[in-house]
Amino acid sequence: MLRPGSQVTLYLRILSYLRPYAGVFALAVIATSIFAALDAFSLALLIPFLRTLFSEAEPGPAEPSPAGGALLDRLLDTTLGRLVDLGGPRDEAIQGIIFFILAVFVLKNLFDFARIYLVAWIEQSVTRDMRDAVYDHLVELDLVFFGQTRVGQIVSRLTHDVEQLRTLITKELAKILSSVFELAAAAVLMLLISWQLSLAATVVLPGVFAIWGPLLRRVRRGDREVLDLAGEVNSHLQETLAGIRLVKASSAESHERERFRRLTRSYFRNFVRTERYRALANPVTELVGALGTVVILWYGTRLVFGGSGLSPEDFIGFLALSMKLYAPVKYLGKLPAIIQPGLVAGERAFEFLDAPAEIRDRSSARAFPGVRREIAFRNVSFGYRPGEQVLRGISFRVEAGTAVAVVGPSGAGKSTLVDLLGRFYEPDSGSIRIDGTDIREFSIRSLREGLGIVSQETVLFHDTVRANIGYALGRDLGDDEIERAARAACAHEFIRRLPDGYGTVVGERGTKLSGGQRQRIAIARAVLRDPPILILDEATSALDSESERLVQEALANLLAGRTTFVIAHRLSTVQRARQILVMDRGRIVQRGSHETLLAEGGLYGYLHALQLEPDRAPARA
Repeated sequence: MLRPGSQVTLYLRILSYLRPYAGVFALAVIATSIFAALDAFSLALLIPFLRTLFSEAEPGPAEPSPAGGALLDRLLDTTLGRLVDLGGPRDEAIQGIIFFILAVFVLKNLFDFARIYLVAWIEQSVTRDMRDAVYDHLVELDLVFFGQTRVGQIVSRLTHDVEQLRTLITKELAKILSSVFELAAAAVLMLLISWQLSLAATVVLPGVFAIWGPLLRRVRRGDREVLDLAGEVNSHLQETLAGIRLVKASSAESHERERFRRLTRSYFRNFVRTERYRALANPVTELVGALGTVVILWYGTRLVFGGSGLSPEDFIGFLALSMKLYAPVKYLGKLPAIIQPGLVAGERAFEFLDAPAEIRDRSSARAFPGVRREIAFRNVSFGYRPGEQVLRGISFRVEAGTAVAVVGPSGAGKSTLVDLLGRFYEPDSGSIRIDGTDIREFSIRSLREGLGIVSQETVLFHDTVRANIGYALGRDLGDDEIERAARAACAHEFIRRLPDGYGTVVGERGTKLSGGQRQRIAIARAVLRDPPILILDEATSALDSESERLVQEALANLLAGRTTFVIAHRLSTVQRARQILVMDRGRIVQRGSHETLLAEGGLYGYLHALQLEPDRAPARA
């Protein structure tokens, strides 16, 4: 929960996003102040209008009311008095005052338009900058962060929470400034009319600010719960849609409906409970405002009829200004509750912005030059969580230009092994060296540019085939380059038969393509990248025999001359590897060629027998 001091610090940090737009914001403040002054002044013009309307003498200037004060009369004389002859015939004077009031209203609304437009411009600029800042930092974070944070929570903070921040940082800030200026302008004119009535009007104001103390803590806590639940609803929705095939295949529609309804019911209960406390703001401030009006009416009539010198015209003008005064006071009284969602959203967004990227370049990091001799793992251990090691004392070497296969049961640590090579995670101990140099000496960007990864879960974006292949280099490429990569991946023929060829949009996650077609596009992407190190992570395990044949043909073109790591369940795909590593429970338990390992038996022999004759394979201890 945010403490008062931390709220101020948080709000100042949020306001720092206004710094690039200080000039435009200053114009908005000027427009707001002029609007507030003209708004209050238009009500003060009721005093000379009523004086002229109800004056008993036909011509002649109106006598100033002693309670009105010389300053207010001087203000009216230097503005209205310069354009309207208040001492002339009554009809002409009244007509002049009316036209002057109309001109003030026109001018006031011009400044109102200016402030609304400028605030909207700043609002969207700040929203864009904040969303960009969160996104820019997110894509730099390590895979550890994404393994611990649900995607729906990330999306919720980038969308819903930043939207709440937009409201706080500009819309509510503009209302605060407008209310303060309106309050100040009305208060100044009220003091000029009658300091006694002005003092009476402020008697009830402290109650507006004091009454929110007990409620504010509940509102703050409730807003945090509501935003967290909004992220959970978003996460559940994304997970269900991503796994909709499994939901259908399992006939789990009723189960998913109930899970979703439990979340939405919880969100509903928390939201309504929080809004119940927030809703008290309006009736409470209305009641305090009504009490203030009663005080003004009671005390003002006593001044008018008690010989104090306050004229009825001045009193009516004061009443009009007091009505204008209570609107901003009511808003400022409700302000602590109004800004809570934005403050909580800011806290949640900054949690992401402050999340550290653990894997960084060293100050002396240099470009990765490729592999000339070997890649060596030296006593490497790693765990995603403290005390739960996934890899234990892994040591092996791979000669440049050769292929090493990594096999073993699920959960043995095969994919984690190659993730460490790309520095998606850092080893807890040990080192990975390329030609004798620790990979931490290379810049992360250049090291990953030297990797080509083709995995079972092929990632394609909702874009054209051309864009998905060209994504390998992150820039626009010529059609000839794209086509050469596709031909090398045995993908050109099927792409050519698509409705729009290379311009065909593949659908979200490539749903318009078969598994084999998606894999060949991924291989084309790797061909285009031309990496010195290739990682094939279960690249063919989910394919049928025909698709696997085509993909294997494409892979043969890609493997030539590259240092390759092949992770596979199907042992038929690794038999030609120069070295096969057999992993179990985070350790390398066997290594050698296919023939050597078959002769040894052990885990490799068991896996081989299990795949060839599953019914006759012995049970594993």
